[in-house]
Amino acid sequence: MHRDQSPFRAHPAHELLPPLHLDLDQMLDEFTRQRVRATLRFDPEMAAVITVEFMAERGPGLVWRIGRELLYHGVTSMSGVGDVRMWPALPTLPGAPPSSWLLLESGEVEALFELPTKSLTEWLDVTYRLVSAEVEMAGLNWDGFLMDLVDRPGTPSE
Repeated sequence: MHRDQSPFRAHPAHELLPPLHLDLDQMLDEFTRQRVRATLRFDPEMAAVITVEFMAERGPGLVWRIGRELLYHGVTSMSGVGDVRMWPALPTLPGAPPSSWLLLESGEVEALFELPTKSLTEWLDVTYRLVSAEVEMAGLNWDGFLMDLVDRPGTPSE
């Protein structure tokens, strides 16, 4: 009798893919950049959404939840509408590593980041091997997801 001894069965999927840590450049103005550390996390239970935490030098980080498909397509073409958009950056120097622009908007505030795309693409490819695009919405707990959106801290509820 054959017994599957694959190491992938011994661990939940979220333990197989560690968070991705990226150093981003936040554009403060046309000529000024500030280095920002971001951590991306993938949860197979919410496969359509990537949690991105932007680390602040002082104080708490800022968390955004961004669609996995938006990030994946934003590496090669314009992706997203509204509060989150991403598109490939034009190379500034010959041979420069590929990068993309990520624009986040909230009310009157916006932040533009340049991020390296090679490690992001490789990491996202692994997320799609763990949970394919075809099944990412199948296991989504819509009630819990909507309750999380409505009951965020600082959000008034009835």
